[in-house]
Amino acid sequence: MARPREFDERAVLDAAIQCFWSRGYDATSVRDLAGSMGITGASLYNAFGDKQALYRKALDDYVASTIADRIRRCEAMAPRDGIARFFAEILARSLDDPDHKGCMVVNAALEASPRDPALREVLAVVLLRIEAFFRRRVEAGQCDGSIHASRSADDLGRHYLGVLMGVRVLARVRPERDLLEGVVRPALALLDVT
Repeated sequence: MARPREFDERAVLDAAIQCFWSRGYDATSVRDLAGSMGITGASLYNAFGDKQALYRKALDDYVASTIADRIRRCEAMAPRDGIARFFAEILARSLDDPDHKGCMVVNAALEASPRDPALREVLAVVLLRIEAFFRRRVEAGQCDGSIHASRSADDLGRHYLGVLMGVRVLARVRPERDLLEGVVRPALALLDVT
């Protein structure tokens, strides 16, 4: 009979997320993970599998608790307001991060995905989901007249994904309010009817 776990799985997964997020996949050892999670290496392997499996679980949890949650909340708003709110939250998150960790998805795309085709596919799905959110909001706004209809919703969805990625990368090196707001403001102006 298997022994019950002697740790809070939610707490140790949160610790793993923070460890991977702040150090990156390559610079994080199993020893680092076990230490930050407050468990033994054997417990880590028994509960989560190897480092790569834990990274995937941490990334999935990060996506669910940040990106998916933000999309769900912003999708419930008026179309233009939802897009603006999405970026407002990203700016706040970027500017309020004293460690300049950036976005775990962007970090994973830059660091781990080039050599891991399966991870690259997972990340591509996440980015497609974000792009689709922007496209749906633009389409809804174009239908109700709150968003200018002269531009393709597909192109704007892609554009906003690019703006998002750019903001998250810039925020790692230059987390300056004027810079980041200066990237987002003209992008949002593309939606204006007047």
